[in-house]
Amino acid sequence: MQLKWSGRFEGYTFAHFKKDLISGTIVGIIAIPLAMSFAIASGVKPEYGIYTAIIAGILISLLGGSKYQIGGPTGAFVPVLLGIVLVYGYENLLIAGLMAGVMLVLMGVFKLGTLIKFIPRPVTVGFTAGIAVIIFTGQVGNFLGLSNMQQHEKFHMNVLEIASNMSTFNYYSVLVAGICLALILLTPRLLPKVPGTLVGIIVSTIIAVLFLQGQVATIGSTYGEIPNTLPQFQIPEITFERIYLLIGPAFVIAMLGGIESLLSAVVADGMTNSKHNSNRELIGQGVANIVTPLFGGIPATGAIARTATNIKTGATSPMSGIIHGVFVLLTLVLLAPLAVHIPLASLAPVLMMVAWNMSERHHFLHIVKLKSGDSLVLVITFLLTVFTSLTFAVQVGLILAVILFAKRMSDMLTVTKVLPNLEEHGGKLQSQMVSDTHDCPQISVYTIDGPLFFGAAQTFEQSILNTLHYRPAVFIMRLGKVPYIDSTGEEYFRSIVRDFQNNGGMILVSGVQPSLQIMLERNGLLELIGADHFYASTGEAISEAISIINQNKCFGCKHFAFRECQQLANGEQLEQPKQLIETTI
Repeated sequence: MQLKWSGRFEGYTFAHFKKDLISGTIVGIIAIPLAMSFAIASGVKPEYGIYTAIIAGILISLLGGSKYQIGGPTGAFVPVLLGIVLVYGYENLLIAGLMAGVMLVLMGVFKLGTLIKFIPRPVTVGFTAGIAVIIFTGQVGNFLGLSNMQQHEKFHMNVLEIASNMSTFNYYSVLVAGICLALILLTPRLLPKVPGTLVGIIVSTIIAVLFLQGQVATIGSTYGEIPNTLPQFQIPEITFERIYLLIGPAFVIAMLGGIESLLSAVVADGMTNSKHNSNRELIGQGVANIVTPLFGGIPATGAIARTATNIKTGATSPMSGIIHGVFVLLTLVLLAPLAVHIPLASLAPVLMMVAWNMSERHHFLHIVKLKSGDSLVLVITFLLTVFTSLTFAVQVGLILAVILFAKRMSDMLTVTKVLPNLEEHGGKLQSQMVSDTHDCPQISVYTIDGPLFFGAAQTFEQSILNTLHYRPAVFIMRLGKVPYIDSTGEEYFRSIVRDFQNNGGMILVSGVQPSLQIMLERNGLLELIGADHFYASTGEAISEAISIINQNKCFGCKHFAFRECQQLANGEQLEQPKQLIETTI
């Protein structure tokens, strides 16, 4: 049976729909306990997580740029949202989420999606591992059944809270949590197609209801009844004061949401050999985060684990994500009253496993073992995420990564004085031909290799000034291996050119790449040096230099690198042999 669709669903058939129905249902089953767990860990009621899974899940699949993306509440947001709730309150969280949605839409409209790929891997691994530690430790209290626990924004305060309440340790909670954890771990081995999370929660909840009634804290005893309907549409009260107050938290939500969603889309691309539209994905994420708070939902983004599950269970289109949201909605309507019996101890191992899986421990250890600048960026980002805040950690991580990158690039720049080896065919220019007893005071040839940017500009200037002990008549710069010059490099370059020209010398340039020549034309260096002083090959530049030496009748060489200079010193007319003209770049 052929269904008529267009656009992203073109060629969609009933056979595809059946596959999407199965995968969407499975992902929906997995999403329900996770949605409640993430909401509770974020400091809000469990039903808010369900609302998010329904509304954001459907909108992200409908409007996003990935065919397989599953959206909803995620573990990455937990410490950020908890901090906002503790400092600003739930209603302000809704406003911050809405503002973040607007930011994401603007990022997509202005095509900033591709910029997120420039965030270094050590930074993302560092803050992801830090978030995992915060989530894991945040569930220790529920796992152990500790009472009188208060949530804090700072990691160390939560650790102290656990330590100070260890006397309220509950053996029944540990038993329930242990059963749930064991089933989460064993079910994939025994029944690979059955979600271990769902089995663990159902079995541990049944045991708690039948044998431990009133002995362990549940969703109902802690948060009350869960309504089986969606909340009414309501626009929060937005004022300029609130916008100013929440602009920082909203930006963090937007950036983290953008990073997580695009990382998830990249994972989906790798698993399906497809290609997502990053800017459309940001717009879809943005619209979802604008609408979701209007129904009481918390910020959402692409969920890597649920997206991977969606693909593994046979999803063929965004329809699976839509079905996943509809399934969660039907479950809310039909089974919401039963959710109040779920022990908090059953949700704790679920989040602990989420933290364990998102920690990227293998990548973390691999980068640490490198003992490089990346290792430093990773560890600092990780520690700052845990002990300060995600915002500060990412800022410091990015700044440190940029500094280390600039240092590496500056180390790559080399400036070497070269001369042709006339004993080789083609007179190849080599640095080893230059020595105290073998040089030419009339013509100096330098090879510059690497980008001339702010981190290397001073090295470029010093390298030339330190080796240019005298004032030759002609200074040839070989720029064939210079891909880029920024404004700082331009200024140092200009200073060298003017200094040399003011002392009566002439500068010739060879081998400039077309893109660099356009850059030199724009910044005025082409005009300063003279367009007629640019040559395609170094051989042509040397030929011109010899002509200049002939015209100026420069004598007085003590050491000769060019055989032709010896002819000049003897009063003979300087020749331009083919061997020099063929000098390679």
